[in-house]
Amino acid sequence: MWVGRQVVLGVTGGIACYKSCYLLRRLTDAGARVDVILTQGAAEFVRPATFEALSGRAVFTSLWQSGQALAHIHLAQDADLVIVAPATANFIARVAHGMADDLLSAVLLARTGPVLLAPAMNDAMFAAPPTQANLALLRQRGFAMVGPEIGPLAEGPSERPGRMSEPDTILHHAIRQLRTRPPLAGRRLLITAGPTREAIDPVRIVTNRSSGKMGYRLAQAAWHRGAEVRLISGPSGETPPVGVELQRVETTMELENAVRTALPTADVLVMAAAPADYRPQQTADGKRPREAGGLMLALEPTSDILASTRSLRKPGMLTVGFALETGNATAKGYEKLKRKGLDLIVVNDELEPGAGAEVDTNRVTILFRDGDQRDIPLANKADVAEAILDAMESRLG
Repeated sequence: MWVGRQVVLGVTGGIACYKSCYLLRRLTDAGARVDVILTQGAAEFVRPATFEALSGRAVFTSLWQSGQALAHIHLAQDADLVIVAPATANFIARVAHGMADDLLSAVLLARTGPVLLAPAMNDAMFAAPPTQANLALLRQRGFAMVGPEIGPLAEGPSERPGRMSEPDTILHHAIRQLRTRPPLAGRRLLITAGPTREAIDPVRIVTNRSSGKMGYRLAQAAWHRGAEVRLISGPSGETPPVGVELQRVETTMELENAVRTALPTADVLVMAAAPADYRPQQTADGKRPREAGGLMLALEPTSDILASTRSLRKPGMLTVGFALETGNATAKGYEKLKRKGLDLIVVNDELEPGAGAEVDTNRVTILFRDGDQRDIPLANKADVAEAILDAMESRLG
Protein backbone atom coordinates (compact mmCIF):
# COMPACT_ATOMS: atom_id res chain seq x y z
CA MET A 1 0.00 0.00 0.00
CA TRP A 2 2.61 2.55 1.08
CA VAL A 3 5.70 1.29 -0.74
CA GLY A 4 6.79 3.96 -3.23
CA ARG A 5 4.23 6.49 -1.97
CA GLN A 6 5.39 10.04 -1.33
CA VAL A 7 3.80 11.74 1.67
CA VAL A 8 4.19 15.23 3.08
CA LEU A 9 3.64 15.33 6.85
CA GLY A 10 2.97 18.83 8.11
CA VAL A 11 3.32 19.39 11.86
CA THR A 12 2.02 22.57 13.49
CA GLY A 13 2.59 24.00 16.94
CA GLY A 14 0.39 22.03 19.30
CA ILE A 15 1.28 19.77 22.20
CA ALA A 16 -0.12 16.82 20.23
CA CYS A 17 2.81 17.00 17.81
CA TYR A 18 4.59 14.36 19.88
CA LYS A 19 2.09 11.89 18.37
CA SER A 20 3.28 12.89 14.92
CA CYS A 21 6.57 11.15 15.63
CA TYR A 22 4.75 7.83 15.96
CA LEU A 23 2.69 8.56 12.85
CA LEU A 24 5.89 9.25 10.94
CA ARG A 25 7.38 5.98 12.16
CA ARG A 26 4.30 4.03 11.05
CA LEU A 27 4.43 5.60 7.59
CA THR A 28 8.13 4.97 7.06
CA ASP A 29 7.95 1.43 8.42
CA ALA A 30 5.21 0.76 5.87
CA GLY A 31 7.48 1.90 3.04
CA ALA A 32 6.39 5.50 2.43
CA ARG A 33 8.87 8.26 1.66
CA VAL A 34 7.94 11.08 4.00
CA ASP A 35 8.97 14.73 3.80
CA VAL A 36 8.30 16.53 7.07
CA ILE A 37 7.44 20.22 7.28
CA LEU A 38 7.62 21.77 10.74
CA THR A 39 6.13 25.15 11.48
CA GLN A 40 8.05 27.46 13.79
CA GLY A 41 5.67 26.56 16.63
CA ALA A 42 6.06 22.82 16.07
CA ALA A 43 9.84 23.11 16.31
CA GLU A 44 9.37 24.56 19.83
CA PHE A 45 7.75 21.29 20.93
CA VAL A 46 9.82 18.68 19.04
CA ARG A 47 13.15 19.51 17.47
CA PRO A 48 13.72 18.89 13.73
CA ALA A 49 16.45 16.34 14.48
CA THR A 50 13.82 13.94 15.88
CA PHE A 51 11.83 13.95 12.64
CA GLU A 52 14.99 13.75 10.55
CA ALA A 53 16.10 10.65 12.44
CA LEU A 54 12.70 8.99 12.03
CA SER A 55 12.27 9.84 8.33
CA GLY A 56 15.87 9.54 7.22
CA ARG A 57 15.34 12.77 5.27
CA ALA A 58 16.10 16.44 5.79
CA VAL A 59 13.26 18.31 7.52
CA PHE A 60 11.74 21.46 6.01
CA THR A 61 11.23 24.36 8.40
CA SER A 62 11.14 27.56 6.38
CA LEU A 63 10.27 29.16 3.05
CA TRP A 64 13.72 30.66 3.14
CA GLN A 65 15.89 27.54 3.41
CA SER A 66 18.93 27.84 1.19
CA GLY A 67 18.57 25.90 -2.07
CA GLN A 68 14.84 25.34 -1.54
CA ALA A 69 13.32 28.38 -3.27
CA LEU A 70 10.66 26.25 -5.01
CA ALA A 71 10.20 23.65 -2.30
CA HIS A 72 6.59 24.68 -1.67
CA ILE A 73 5.72 23.93 -5.32
CA HIS A 74 7.58 20.63 -5.57
CA LEU A 75 6.24 19.36 -2.24
CA ALA A 76 2.69 20.37 -3.17
CA GLN A 77 2.75 18.78 -6.61
CA ASP A 78 4.83 15.63 -6.09
CA ALA A 79 3.19 14.16 -2.98
CA ASP A 80 0.54 11.47 -3.20
CA LEU A 81 -0.93 12.80 0.05
CA VAL A 82 -0.42 15.72 2.43
CA ILE A 83 -1.23 15.08 6.09
CA VAL A 84 -1.28 17.87 8.67
CA ALA A 85 -1.21 16.45 12.20
CA PRO A 86 -1.77 18.26 14.42
CA ALA A 87 -3.61 21.08 12.68
CA THR A 88 -4.03 23.92 15.17
CA ALA A 89 -6.86 26.45 15.20
CA ASN A 90 -4.47 29.18 14.05
CA PHE A 91 -3.18 27.12 11.15
CA ILE A 92 -6.68 26.10 10.07
CA ALA A 93 -7.78 29.74 10.09
CA ARG A 94 -4.81 30.85 7.98
CA VAL A 95 -5.27 28.09 5.40
CA ALA A 96 -9.03 28.66 5.19
CA HIS A 97 -8.39 32.27 4.24
CA GLY A 98 -5.70 31.55 1.68
CA MET A 99 -2.67 32.73 3.60
CA ALA A 100 0.74 31.45 2.57
CA ASP A 101 3.12 33.10 5.02
CA ASP A 102 5.09 29.99 5.91
CA LEU A 103 6.18 26.88 4.04
CA LEU A 104 3.35 24.58 5.12
CA SER A 105 0.54 27.03 4.34
CA ALA A 106 2.20 27.81 0.98
CA VAL A 107 2.27 24.08 0.16
CA LEU A 108 -1.45 23.77 0.86
CA LEU A 109 -2.28 26.83 -1.23
CA ALA A 110 -0.42 25.27 -4.17
CA ARG A 111 -1.84 21.80 -3.54
CA THR A 112 -4.40 20.25 -5.92
CA GLY A 113 -4.28 16.65 -4.62
CA PRO A 114 -5.73 15.09 -1.45
CA VAL A 115 -5.12 16.72 1.93
CA LEU A 116 -5.95 15.19 5.32
CA LEU A 117 -6.17 17.44 8.37
CA ALA A 118 -6.12 16.17 11.97
CA PRO A 119 -7.37 19.12 14.06
CA ALA A 120 -6.12 19.36 17.65
CA MET A 121 -6.77 22.16 20.12
CA ASN A 122 -8.54 23.13 23.32
CA ASP A 123 -12.16 21.99 23.22
CA ALA A 124 -13.52 25.55 23.53
CA MET A 125 -11.33 26.67 20.62
CA PHE A 126 -12.62 23.80 18.49
CA ALA A 127 -16.24 24.60 19.34
CA ALA A 128 -15.80 28.31 18.65
CA PRO A 129 -17.88 29.53 15.66
CA PRO A 130 -14.85 30.89 13.74
CA THR A 131 -13.12 27.49 13.92
CA GLN A 132 -16.24 25.63 12.83
CA ALA A 133 -16.73 28.07 9.95
CA ASN A 134 -13.12 27.64 8.85
CA LEU A 135 -13.39 23.85 8.95
CA ALA A 136 -16.63 23.96 6.94
CA LEU A 137 -14.93 26.15 4.35
CA LEU A 138 -12.03 23.70 4.01
CA ARG A 139 -14.40 20.73 3.68
CA GLN A 140 -16.17 22.54 0.85
CA ARG A 141 -12.78 22.83 -0.87
CA GLY A 142 -12.23 19.08 -0.62
CA PHE A 143 -10.03 18.83 2.47
CA ALA A 144 -10.58 15.60 4.43
CA MET A 145 -10.74 15.62 8.23
CA VAL A 146 -10.04 13.07 10.93
CA GLY A 147 -11.13 13.91 14.47
CA PRO A 148 -10.76 15.56 16.82
CA GLU A 149 -11.84 13.15 19.52
CA ILE A 150 -13.05 13.37 23.10
CA GLY A 151 -10.40 12.67 25.68
CA PRO A 152 -7.86 14.22 28.04
CA LEU A 153 -6.29 17.49 26.87
CA ALA A 154 -3.06 19.10 28.03
CA GLU A 155 -5.00 21.22 30.50
CA GLY A 156 -7.00 18.30 31.89
CA PRO A 157 -10.07 16.10 31.25
CA SER A 158 -12.64 17.14 28.67
CA GLU A 159 -16.01 15.85 27.54
CA ARG A 160 -15.93 17.69 24.21
CA PRO A 161 -13.92 17.13 21.00
CA GLY A 162 -10.47 18.65 20.83
CA ARG A 163 -7.95 15.85 21.29
CA MET A 164 -6.04 14.81 18.17
CA SER A 165 -6.95 11.38 16.80
CA GLU A 166 -4.49 8.62 17.52
CA PRO A 167 -1.82 7.96 14.87
CA ASP A 168 -3.28 4.58 13.86
CA THR A 169 -6.68 6.19 13.27
CA ILE A 170 -5.06 8.91 11.16
CA LEU A 171 -3.23 6.22 9.21
CA HIS A 172 -6.51 4.45 8.35
CA HIS A 173 -8.00 7.74 7.12
CA ALA A 174 -4.86 8.34 5.06
CA ILE A 175 -5.27 4.93 3.41
CA ARG A 176 -8.88 5.79 2.57
CA GLN A 177 -7.75 9.03 0.93
CA LEU A 178 -5.38 7.10 -1.33
CA ARG A 179 -7.55 4.07 -2.03
CA THR A 180 -11.00 5.57 -2.59
CA ARG A 181 -11.98 4.67 -6.13
CA PRO A 182 -14.83 3.27 -8.18
CA PRO A 183 -16.66 0.96 -8.07
CA LEU A 184 -16.85 0.72 -4.25
CA ALA A 185 -16.55 4.46 -3.56
CA GLY A 186 -19.84 5.71 -2.17
CA ARG A 187 -21.49 2.26 -2.23
CA ARG A 188 -23.37 1.19 0.88
CA LEU A 189 -22.06 -2.18 2.09
CA LEU A 190 -23.80 -4.30 4.69
CA ILE A 191 -21.41 -6.84 6.18
CA THR A 192 -22.12 -9.40 8.88
CA ALA A 193 -19.43 -11.03 11.00
CA GLY A 194 -18.81 -13.34 13.93
CA PRO A 195 -20.90 -16.02 15.60
CA THR A 196 -24.24 -15.79 17.31
CA ARG A 197 -25.09 -17.23 20.70
CA GLU A 198 -28.24 -19.07 21.77
CA ALA A 199 -28.90 -19.33 25.49
CA ILE A 200 -29.31 -22.66 27.28
CA ASP A 201 -29.70 -20.84 30.59
CA PRO A 202 -28.46 -17.46 31.91
CA VAL A 203 -24.87 -18.79 31.87
CA ARG A 204 -24.51 -21.46 29.17
CA ILE A 205 -24.83 -21.01 25.41
CA VAL A 206 -24.86 -22.82 22.08
CA THR A 207 -22.46 -21.16 19.62
CA ASN A 208 -19.63 -21.91 17.18
CA ARG A 209 -15.94 -21.18 16.74
CA SER A 210 -16.24 -18.13 14.47
CA SER A 211 -14.05 -15.22 15.61
CA GLY A 212 -15.32 -12.52 13.25
CA LYS A 213 -11.81 -11.91 11.89
CA MET A 214 -12.77 -12.31 8.23
CA GLY A 215 -15.79 -10.04 8.42
CA TYR A 216 -13.90 -7.35 10.32
CA ARG A 217 -11.04 -7.40 7.78
CA LEU A 218 -13.56 -7.10 4.95
CA ALA A 219 -15.29 -4.17 6.62
CA GLN A 220 -12.04 -2.27 7.17
CA ALA A 221 -10.74 -2.92 3.66
CA ALA A 222 -14.04 -1.89 2.07
CA TRP A 223 -14.02 1.38 4.04
CA HIS A 224 -10.45 1.99 2.91
CA ARG A 225 -11.74 1.74 -0.67
CA GLY A 226 -14.29 4.47 -0.06
CA ALA A 227 -17.42 2.48 0.75
CA GLU A 228 -19.93 3.37 3.45
CA VAL A 229 -19.86 0.28 5.62
CA ARG A 230 -22.28 -1.02 8.21
CA LEU A 231 -20.94 -4.01 10.13
CA ILE A 232 -23.39 -6.15 12.09
CA SER A 233 -21.36 -8.31 14.42
CA GLY A 234 -22.05 -11.13 16.78
CA PRO A 235 -19.84 -11.46 19.88
CA SER A 236 -16.23 -10.88 18.85
CA GLY A 237 -13.02 -9.71 20.47
CA GLU A 238 -11.86 -7.97 17.29
CA THR A 239 -11.05 -4.25 17.38
CA PRO A 240 -13.84 -2.21 15.75
CA PRO A 241 -12.79 -1.10 12.26
CA VAL A 242 -12.02 2.60 11.86
CA GLY A 243 -14.74 4.58 10.09
CA VAL A 244 -17.20 1.68 10.05
CA GLU A 245 -20.67 1.82 11.63
CA LEU A 246 -20.71 -1.11 14.03
CA GLN A 247 -23.89 -2.74 15.36
CA ARG A 248 -23.55 -5.57 17.85
CA VAL A 249 -26.02 -8.45 18.18
CA GLU A 250 -26.16 -11.61 20.25
CA THR A 251 -28.63 -14.12 18.83
CA THR A 252 -29.47 -15.30 15.33
CA MET A 253 -32.89 -13.64 15.61
CA GLU A 254 -31.24 -10.33 16.51
CA LEU A 255 -28.91 -10.71 13.53
CA GLU A 256 -31.83 -11.44 11.21
CA ASN A 257 -33.77 -8.41 12.46
CA ALA A 258 -30.74 -6.16 12.03
CA VAL A 259 -30.19 -7.40 8.48
CA ARG A 260 -33.88 -6.88 7.67
CA THR A 261 -33.68 -3.28 8.87
CA ALA A 262 -30.48 -2.41 7.00
CA LEU A 263 -30.93 -4.41 3.80
CA PRO A 264 -33.34 -2.13 1.86
CA THR A 265 -30.77 0.70 1.67
CA ALA A 266 -27.68 -1.45 1.00
CA ASP A 267 -26.00 -1.80 -2.39
CA VAL A 268 -23.97 -4.87 -1.41
CA LEU A 269 -24.67 -7.60 1.14
CA VAL A 270 -21.74 -9.65 2.46
CA MET A 271 -22.89 -12.42 4.80
CA ALA A 272 -19.60 -13.34 6.46
CA ALA A 273 -21.22 -14.12 9.82
CA ALA A 274 -21.58 -17.66 11.09
CA PRO A 275 -24.99 -17.71 12.79
CA ALA A 276 -25.70 -20.60 15.14
CA ASP A 277 -27.65 -23.17 13.14
CA TYR A 278 -29.52 -24.46 16.19
CA ARG A 279 -30.96 -23.07 19.40
CA PRO A 280 -32.46 -24.78 22.45
CA GLN A 281 -36.21 -25.29 22.20
CA GLN A 282 -36.44 -24.01 25.76
CA THR A 283 -34.21 -21.68 27.77
CA ALA A 284 -33.99 -22.27 31.50
CA ASP A 285 -34.64 -19.32 33.82
CA GLY A 286 -31.84 -20.31 36.18
CA LYS A 287 -28.50 -22.07 36.00
CA ARG A 288 -28.90 -25.83 36.18
CA PRO A 289 -26.50 -27.26 38.79
CA ARG A 290 -24.05 -29.93 37.70
CA GLU A 291 -25.21 -32.07 40.61
CA ALA A 292 -28.54 -32.51 38.81
CA GLY A 293 -26.81 -35.07 36.58
CA GLY A 294 -26.88 -35.55 32.83
CA LEU A 295 -28.41 -32.97 30.56
CA MET A 296 -30.15 -33.57 27.25
CA LEU A 297 -30.90 -30.61 24.99
CA ALA A 298 -33.68 -30.49 22.45
CA LEU A 299 -32.50 -28.19 19.65
CA GLU A 300 -34.43 -26.56 16.83
CA PRO A 301 -33.03 -24.92 13.67
CA THR A 302 -32.61 -21.17 13.59
CA SER A 303 -33.73 -19.02 10.67
CA ASP A 304 -31.86 -19.10 7.35
CA ILE A 305 -31.16 -15.36 7.13
CA LEU A 306 -30.14 -15.29 3.46
CA ALA A 307 -33.32 -17.13 2.49
CA SER A 308 -35.69 -15.26 4.79
CA THR A 309 -34.48 -11.81 3.67
CA ARG A 310 -34.16 -12.56 -0.04
CA SER A 311 -37.29 -10.57 -0.94
CA LEU A 312 -35.80 -7.45 0.69
CA ARG A 313 -32.83 -7.27 -1.67
CA LYS A 314 -33.21 -4.29 -3.96
CA PRO A 315 -32.79 -4.77 -7.73
CA GLY A 316 -29.16 -4.89 -8.79
CA MET A 317 -27.85 -5.66 -5.31
CA LEU A 318 -24.65 -7.72 -5.21
CA THR A 319 -25.02 -10.55 -2.69
CA VAL A 320 -22.03 -12.43 -1.32
CA GLY A 321 -22.28 -15.51 0.88
CA PHE A 322 -19.78 -17.63 2.79
CA ALA A 323 -19.64 -21.39 3.19
CA LEU A 324 -17.39 -23.01 5.77
CA GLU A 325 -17.45 -26.72 5.03
CA THR A 326 -15.71 -29.90 6.12
CA GLY A 327 -14.93 -31.76 2.92
CA ASN A 328 -16.17 -31.41 -0.68
CA ALA A 329 -16.32 -27.64 -0.11
CA THR A 330 -16.52 -26.51 -3.75
CA ALA A 331 -19.48 -28.70 -4.65
CA LYS A 332 -21.33 -27.70 -1.50
CA GLY A 333 -20.52 -24.07 -2.21
CA TYR A 334 -22.00 -24.17 -5.72
CA GLU A 335 -25.16 -25.79 -4.37
CA LYS A 336 -25.53 -23.10 -1.70
CA LEU A 337 -24.86 -20.31 -4.21
CA LYS A 338 -27.70 -21.47 -6.45
CA ARG A 339 -30.12 -22.28 -3.63
CA LYS A 340 -29.75 -18.88 -1.98
CA GLY A 341 -29.61 -16.76 -5.11
CA LEU A 342 -26.09 -15.40 -4.56
CA ASP A 343 -23.78 -13.62 -6.98
CA LEU A 344 -20.62 -14.89 -5.28
CA ILE A 345 -19.83 -17.32 -2.54
CA VAL A 346 -16.57 -17.62 -0.62
CA VAL A 347 -15.84 -21.24 0.28
CA ASN A 348 -13.25 -22.73 2.57
CA ASP A 349 -12.63 -25.99 4.38
CA GLU A 350 -12.41 -25.95 8.17
CA LEU A 351 -10.28 -29.09 8.10
CA GLU A 352 -7.52 -27.46 6.03
CA PRO A 353 -4.52 -26.36 8.15
CA GLY A 354 -4.29 -22.57 8.55
CA ALA A 355 -7.80 -21.91 7.24
CA GLY A 356 -11.21 -21.45 8.81
CA ALA A 357 -12.16 -20.15 12.24
CA GLU A 358 -10.01 -18.77 15.07
CA VAL A 359 -6.86 -18.27 12.96
CA ASP A 360 -5.37 -15.18 11.31
CA THR A 361 -4.95 -16.86 7.91
CA ASN A 362 -7.29 -18.35 5.36
CA ARG A 363 -7.37 -20.11 2.00
CA VAL A 364 -10.57 -19.67 0.06
CA THR A 365 -12.17 -20.37 -3.28
CA ILE A 366 -14.48 -17.72 -4.71
CA LEU A 367 -17.30 -19.11 -6.82
CA PHE A 368 -19.34 -16.90 -9.18
CA ARG A 369 -22.88 -17.32 -10.41
CA ASP A 370 -21.65 -17.38 -14.02
CA GLY A 371 -19.43 -20.39 -13.27
CA ASP A 372 -16.14 -18.51 -12.85
CA GLN A 373 -13.86 -19.57 -10.01
CA ARG A 374 -10.89 -17.97 -8.25
CA ASP A 375 -8.60 -19.83 -5.89
CA ILE A 376 -6.98 -17.61 -3.25
CA PRO A 377 -3.88 -19.24 -1.72
CA LEU A 378 -3.20 -19.31 2.00
CA ALA A 379 -2.60 -15.77 3.25
CA ASN A 380 -3.42 -13.55 6.19
CA LYS A 381 -7.08 -12.61 6.34
CA ALA A 382 -6.42 -8.95 5.54
CA ASP A 383 -4.95 -10.00 2.18
CA VAL A 384 -7.75 -12.50 1.61
CA ALA A 385 -10.24 -9.69 2.25
CA GLU A 386 -8.58 -7.60 -0.47
CA ALA A 387 -8.87 -10.52 -2.91
CA ILE A 388 -12.55 -10.96 -2.08
CA LEU A 389 -13.19 -7.24 -2.63
CA ASP A 390 -11.35 -7.42 -5.97
CA ALA A 391 -13.72 -10.23 -6.98
CA MET A 392 -16.73 -8.21 -5.86
CA GLU A 393 -15.58 -5.14 -7.76
CA SER A 394 -15.29 -7.23 -10.92
CA ARG A 395 -19.04 -7.85 -10.71
CA LEU A 396 -20.14 -4.31 -9.82
CA GLY A 397 -21.33 -2.05 -12.61
